[in-house]
Amino acid sequence: MIRITRILSIFILFAVTAGTVVLGASPQAELPKTEIPVLITSCGQGSGANMIKVLFMRLKLREEPPAYEMNVFATAEDLKKAKEDGTPFKSVIIVMGASLKGMGAAGIDIEDEIERTIQLMQEAQTQGITIIGAHIEGMKRRAQGASPGDNTDELSIDAVAPESDLLLINKEGNEDSRFTIISEEKQIPMIQVEKNLELLEKLKELFSPN
Repeated sequence: MIRITRILSIFILFAVTAGTVVLGASPQAELPKTEIPVLITSCGQGSGANMIKVLFMRLKLREEPPAYEMNVFATAEDLKKAKEDGTPFKSVIIVMGASLKGMGAAGIDIEDEIERTIQLMQEAQTQGITIIGAHIEGMKRRAQGASPGDNTDELSIDAVAPESDLLLINKEGNEDSRFTIISEEKQIPMIQVEKNLELLEKLKELFSPN
């Protein structure tokens, strides 16, 4: 009886843990190095980047030099300039999730966004900057919740997720295992959360100084 209770307790603990952190197909997968300063940007001009910025504000990381910067139109040139100025970014968070309204207001389309983002990621890889692909707005920012025929969100995912060093995902937006499949196929560690409070704690673990 004691043995059965012990096994049941271990199973429950595993189930709770598995709901938060997924490490792709390999149990040996390790989280990449995540350091400040962080560049927060968008691929698709959804509202997720602003949500990430608010969470970083709550972390109250160092102010000089700034621990993070948000630029939803960040380019490869911005990464190069930061390096030239002696304040290179160590990590970049690219928030996936397209908004036709947001892109329309900026006078751009998803093709412009993907081209800019690909060049940004290529420069990040050249500099050894850790790329974090984030999708935190749930299924409402997925094609299933978009207007008929609008697949811009999925295109932003196709561009960013497979090239990321780490995936940071809202569980509700992964109901179809879209990100789990990418994580397993590309051997990319994935952190999965259910609520913004969990996301705040994960960002704290990733970026707060030890």
